[in-house]
Amino acid sequence: MSGGGAPAGPGPALSARGARIAAGVPGLLDGGFALYVADPFDRERNPEGIVNLGTSENRLCFDLIEERLTRPDMDCLEPDLFQYPDTQGVRSFREEIAKFLTDYARATKELRPEHITVMNGCCAVFATLSTVLCDPGDGYLIPAPHYGGINSKMWLYGGLQPVHVPLSSEVTNEESHPFQLTAEKLEAALQRAEKQGIRVRVLVLINPNNPLGDIYPAQLLKECLEFAHRHELHVIMDEIYMLSVYDDTTFTSVLSLDSLPDPERTHFMWGFSKDFGMSGIRVGVLYTRNHEVQKAVNQLAVFHSCPGPVQHVLTQFLKDRDWLDNVFFPTNKKRLKEAQNLLVDRLADIGIPVLKSSGGLYVWADFRKFLKSQTFEAELELWQKLLDKKLLISPGKAFYCYEPGWFRLVFSDSVDKIYLCIERLQQMLHTDDAKPVVNNASSTADSSCSPEEDSSGTPSNTPRDDASQIKNILVF
Repeated sequence: MSGGGAPAGPGPALSARGARIAAGVPGLLDGGFALYVADPFDRERNPEGIVNLGTSENRLCFDLIEERLTRPDMDCLEPDLFQYPDTQGVRSFREEIAKFLTDYARATKELRPEHITVMNGCCAVFATLSTVLCDPGDGYLIPAPHYGGINSKMWLYGGLQPVHVPLSSEVTNEESHPFQLTAEKLEAALQRAEKQGIRVRVLVLINPNNPLGDIYPAQLLKECLEFAHRHELHVIMDEIYMLSVYDDTTFTSVLSLDSLPDPERTHFMWGFSKDFGMSGIRVGVLYTRNHEVQKAVNQLAVFHSCPGPVQHVLTQFLKDRDWLDNVFFPTNKKRLKEAQNLLVDRLADIGIPVLKSSGGLYVWADFRKFLKSQTFEAELELWQKLLDKKLLISPGKAFYCYEPGWFRLVFSDSVDKIYLCIERLQQMLHTDDAKPVVNNASSTADSSCSPEEDSSGTPSNTPRDDASQIKNILVF
């Protein structure tokens, strides 16, 4: 090379921050989804492909959405929609979101559009909130099991670490159902973190819960908010499944409470992915009354804005209350319940009980008797065997469950896929090498098999009798 200078020696391609991000290991949910994308089931083109009951998507109402999209109000070529938008979200869209949430979350006061920021998905909301509410190394309190994707969203930008509140399937005298959250458990987890020198800044709650499918009663919700207020914690309230409740259980949104102990530290999020079956649209909503938080979030929102035409289309959906109230939501609820009943009944036929649930798109199923040992290694071995049979469901380890053997199965899909899932499950689970193991739940898992090293203490893998537990806490 001419110019007389020596060629530059090898050097790092990334900053220290970039290297940290690049070194991040994809989660189990991401890994399973990548396998599915490479080999998706299709009845005509790829009947031997992977059946995906692992990804939480609502595929039950596309016919309704498709029909609504053909109406004239969806067609819009206004020049403003193709110019740079308000990074907080198009004003008319935020106005419709405010009206929609006021009504469907049963808010006690009319929500104001200036308190709303629209981003390209709730992942972006988590990432930006983690950045503006916390410093690197801070902790966020979250009941476990929980949606595993939150960890990466809170870590990539904010550098935060989870502080788990371990929940158990074993029902104590003070509890009414398995995996029950209490304010006492929040206190215990916070104290453990403080002893380890972790500064906890945020409490994250998912309601309806993912992956459990249960709904927080109003009193528990108030107790959690009071706990956060006592300790000056921000609360991120993820209600992305708010309208995916398929039985008569009353859902209480944080927006519907008469008064909040600390409104300046309470932040609500919702999106179109689950309740509208539009996970590919990528639109998430943040509602916060904290002016400083919103100022900071809006600075980052420029990296996470939504296309103007998308905001226009969704505005038309929200405006059409007749269609929402008389077509979409009642049909969606009916189909969710029918699909949930079908999956639960068919799982019961092959000896797999599930936790009673009321919301979300999935069931939390007990596969413990099919593990060779009560360890997470055995759980992942079973998961791999199911993948080998071209069936993707989600192992409990992906949700940081503290008991091996639980799996999440999504039911919001076609009847034929549910039946095919059961067929492949039965083929694998009832072969000679995967038959139920007698008394395997009485073995104690090695402490090294914990879902991850964090500040939550050692996972509880106490001996228990499967049959009595199933009879007492699980329903078919």
